[in-house]
Amino acid sequence: MPEAGYLPIPSKLARAGVKDLVRISDARMSGTAYGAIILHVAPDAASGGPIGLVRSGDRIRLSVARRTIELLVDETELKRREATNVLAKGAAKRGYARLYDEQILQADEGCDFRFLRPGAS
Repeated sequence: MPEAGYLPIPSKLARAGVKDLVRISDARMSGTAYGAIILHVAPDAASGGPIGLVRSGDRIRLSVARRTIELLVDETELKRREATNVLAKGAAKRGYARLYDEQILQADEGCDFRFLRPGAS
């Protein structure tokens, strides 16, 4: 799983005095990161997960107490975004990229190859 989750505070917000903001990512992050962060969102964007439908300006409701996260965008708009979303998944015809496309598990399942799991056939 690549480490691509470190999302710094945008310069415009930092200049305005914002010291922290919630970051949501389908990646992982090293222990050097700080602040409010939700990581390992699954399914990931590359696999067609809803995080890939989020756009700048969207509102997101987060409740730590209820353990919920909601994208506050109406279903019609989400379906429109999904229809125009171009994913590279399945594009690889051979080699490691194809193996990855066909076998990799999501973050909540350990980001391992499916065939390496006990009992896999």
